[in-house]
Amino acid sequence: MTQYEASYAKFDAEIATHAVLGEAGAAINAAGLCCDRHIGADRTALHAIDRDGASRRFTYQALKDQSERFAEVLRDNGIGAGDVVACLLPRVPELFVTALAVWRLGAVYQPLFTAFGPKAIEHRVVQSGARIIVTDLANRSKLDGFGFAGKVITVKADRVPDDLDFHAELVRRAPGLEPVARTRDDPFLIMFTSGTTGPAKPLFVPIKAIASFASYMTDAVGLRADDVFWNIADPGWAYGLYYAVIGPLALGHTTLMYDAQFSVESTVRIICEHGITNLAGSPTAYRMLIAAGSEAMADIKGQLRAVSSAGEPLNPEVIRWFAAHLDTVIHDHYGQTEMGMSLCNHHALAHPVQPGAAGYSMPGFRMAVIDANEMELAPGVAGNLAVDLGQSPYFWFTGYVGVATPALGERFYLTGDTAERNDDGSISFVGRADDVITSSGYRIGPFDVESALVEHPAVVEAAVIGKPDPERTEIVKAFVILHAGVDPSPALSQELTTHVKRRLSAHAFPREIEFVDSLPKTPSGKIQRFILRNQEIARAAVTSPSRDS
Repeated sequence: MTQYEASYAKFDAEIATHAVLGEAGAAINAAGLCCDRHIGADRTALHAIDRDGASRRFTYQALKDQSERFAEVLRDNGIGAGDVVACLLPRVPELFVTALAVWRLGAVYQPLFTAFGPKAIEHRVVQSGARIIVTDLANRSKLDGFGFAGKVITVKADRVPDDLDFHAELVRRAPGLEPVARTRDDPFLIMFTSGTTGPAKPLFVPIKAIASFASYMTDAVGLRADDVFWNIADPGWAYGLYYAVIGPLALGHTTLMYDAQFSVESTVRIICEHGITNLAGSPTAYRMLIAAGSEAMADIKGQLRAVSSAGEPLNPEVIRWFAAHLDTVIHDHYGQTEMGMSLCNHHALAHPVQPGAAGYSMPGFRMAVIDANEMELAPGVAGNLAVDLGQSPYFWFTGYVGVATPALGERFYLTGDTAERNDDGSISFVGRADDVITSSGYRIGPFDVESALVEHPAVVEAAVIGKPDPERTEIVKAFVILHAGVDPSPALSQELTTHVKRRLSAHAFPREIEFVDSLPKTPSGKIQRFILRNQEIARAAVTSPSRDS
């Protein structure tokens, strides 16, 4: 029995009394789980680094005291159990204080990504019914474009006279507010989907999800007590909030926050200077590291013990590059805002790892590949990636708030993604259901073509879509970003086409290649292929599409 299989053998016995949640039926509070129970021995909770490189450390005791004070501020302004408080802050300590204070009151925390414009913020705040927004001066003006009826609390609010000042209010309160008792099923977050296929939809996250987040940190990320951990994802999104804030704090671990936009130089510097051994992030960030070249990474070669990737599929070329040039193992992980991570190549569990596969079900989940009749498919047959609800005690999603959720049935939750099971039991991601290409009777996953393209030394990134075609139904079209100094040309286009034919198959190569400077992405970094498809449809409405037949 492998370590991975053994983890399932003991899982059912552990779920009722999970080390994070405590006894079933007991009163519970998210601030207690993520802060109060770790008080003692000056244990560091947060290592905060600002954009100038200045570093501050906050113990669990310090976060407890400050969040108790801020909870008094929120309570004095009408916030109670079940109320929503939105937070429009960058990666700063005040974000941690706000979240813990909200949870301490039994209220619901709503993250707002700081790159959002006023319209995106308005949509989310109106949908959630938030009663207070906590922000800073850099983002305050985004709230002026719509009639927010609640209170605004601003960090350094000296130039916004109608707002409450975060720190001035904090110092006027005393610590000691007891956490409000809640149940496992009570919500502590309201999240919005990333909007890859349509408008962002709201959903509540119950307190019991913290057990799943903690399990991901230990089993998939492989977080050890002696690790120096950094998740570079933004806490305005699920992966950053679930696994850079909640997951580490639930385990009593130190988490690092760097308050600046991603850059290769700063990433390498922080990994080197602060001794990072366990890194998590997105394929987009990792591809930028690769584009900088191995010389730029020389100072951190061999330092990273484990690297985890989430947000979109990890191309096999990235895995090979990290092994060759950083002397480390990078593993692909799959999940959704609606359920957290659920399908992983686990750093801490022993199982086969197949490059290009999303991995195995995380303990607490059973992922299945099914057809339209909810029958499980044989290995090698593409179908709907689904959660087996009867065998997934860590699955907590109950539906969108105020929006129909047809994907959630009695037996399965349909992720909306297409996948196939491999002979070794792992599952490979094929693509979003809407992204799969049908060409001359073949079903082609865009991820496979994109992975083949990025293996070419000229290519940094690629997105592949099905372009409507009267003869083939669709043809494969690729949008390609080249490395700096590489010029697009018809000869390079033909070279890339031949490369994919040889690397993949004779039917899945791109019949059209368009060289671009950027790709449309969600603010969290996921490629929005539907925008590229819509552009092609619009072009076709104006002129007949040219084809390489």
